[in-house]
Amino acid sequence: MTIQTIKTTPYDDQKPGTSGLRKRVTVFSQPHYVENFVQSIFDSLEDFAGKVLVIGGDGRFYNDVAIQKAIRIAAANGFGKVLVGQNGILSTPAASNIIRHYKAFGGLVLSASHNPGGPEGDFGIKYNIGNGGPAPEKITEAVYARSRQIDSYRMVDAPDVALGQIGTQKVGDMVVEVIDPVADYARLMETLFDFDAIRGLFASGFRMTFDAMSAVTGPYAHAILEGILGAPKGTVVNGTPSPSFNNGHPDPNLVYCKDMFDLLMTPEGPDFGAASDGDGDRNLIIGKNRFVTPSDSLALLAANAHLAPGYRNGIAGIARSMPTSAAADRVAEKLGIEMHETPTGWKFFGNLLDAGRVTICGEESAGTGSNHVREKDGLWAVLLWLNIIAVRKQSVDEIVREHWATYGRNYYTRHDYEEVDAGIANTLVDDLRAQLPGLPGKVFDDDLQVAYADDFTYHDPVDGSTSARQGIRIGFTDGSRIVLRLSGTGTVGATLRLYLERYEAAGGRHDLETQSALASLITLADQLAGVRQRTGRQEPSVIT
Repeated sequence: MTIQTIKTTPYDDQKPGTSGLRKRVTVFSQPHYVENFVQSIFDSLEDFAGKVLVIGGDGRFYNDVAIQKAIRIAAANGFGKVLVGQNGILSTPAASNIIRHYKAFGGLVLSASHNPGGPEGDFGIKYNIGNGGPAPEKITEAVYARSRQIDSYRMVDAPDVALGQIGTQKVGDMVVEVIDPVADYARLMETLFDFDAIRGLFASGFRMTFDAMSAVTGPYAHAILEGILGAPKGTVVNGTPSPSFNNGHPDPNLVYCKDMFDLLMTPEGPDFGAASDGDGDRNLIIGKNRFVTPSDSLALLAANAHLAPGYRNGIAGIARSMPTSAAADRVAEKLGIEMHETPTGWKFFGNLLDAGRVTICGEESAGTGSNHVREKDGLWAVLLWLNIIAVRKQSVDEIVREHWATYGRNYYTRHDYEEVDAGIANTLVDDLRAQLPGLPGKVFDDDLQVAYADDFTYHDPVDGSTSARQGIRIGFTDGSRIVLRLSGTGTVGATLRLYLERYEAAGGRHDLETQSALASLITLADQLAGVRQRTGRQEPSVIT
């Protein structure tokens, strides 16, 4: 085995965000860029000699090139074996399952999630630890520190692995096993859900459409929905992964899935619509005449999880990211279980899941999951919804309305301002942060009294770690909230996210149009933060 030690110079921009390092393909394709980052990851880890590493991605442009580099670097650094998905494909939740199922040391997930692909699009790499979840901050901070000092990386001189060929190959002294990306994941799903009940649902004439958005979940949805569960052929659309996502934007929201939404709002449309994103960890849920917000979906799944075999004994607790609505909090209160509010980023759920403190987790950004893996899981959410519908024998709209009648409704929206000048965005946040001490007790619009105003700090109840400055919260005595934070998932400029929430009790009005119901909060948020004036934007890039 010939190991090359290649001299390099550091890049100063390899700081991982909430889910790994994400940049334009043109950035990742710079000389030594991928190699520097992967070597920095391995330099920040210990005791992996001879161990198993999982590698896979969402099939986006540059995925195959980066995987070949990562395999050769892993071999040179002493890993004993690499498990890689056929054609480099592994959805993010499937990669988490592979790490856990085969007790691997960790894994490299190559994806920029819901961001666009193609030669001018985005790319990303993140490291997942042995529990299958994203690396905690202590690791990502060490990787960043190392990336700013690195002066060489090690790589085996070897030909490319035949990624399309299932079976074992050798790269230097390291074994590379190319595996079926779907099989283990499908078997896991079968242990969690009542597949017989879902088969019966489809056999009864129930119709759904699943938009894989030309991304990674296509093979999984074809195999599970149309194969194992017997949904009619054609249920899955855009089911072939494309390096450019067929020149689309693989973000399952009402902007990029408008055609599906419009179809579900017609009498001719199917009973159920769903979609997942670039790497398969997000989901969109739409019933006939009913869009289900991600925050409501989390609450509904938690309230009904016991209807699925994998959760028949109930759930230990629920965790949600801080910007996610408090709808799930009301479910936890009624069930008498733990409720945890964490910063944005799935890595913060890992300790709670490992400690058995929670079973179901979710984020307002269309991510939900459970303790079956350590990532959010788009297809899992779709299957749990199907299980609930099959058992309750009700439509999505009926299930949602009954939930609101029991728990009340949290009117909720998110306004995204994308690719904002980073200097303007940071100044805006700093100025709003400076106002916080003087806000508690103030009354706006005669009836909105500020109960608290802070920059959210999370104290992990498992390991005692602290994560500060995780987003500005302004809470009101009636349960309403304004939240503002900068996102860590963009690749150009800054993405400013504004979250607005108002609670309507169980006996209240649950049929208002969301933006109208939140109009006074939207106006107040703009008064406090000055988003429109400072950014020059008259409206958000995306409203969800």
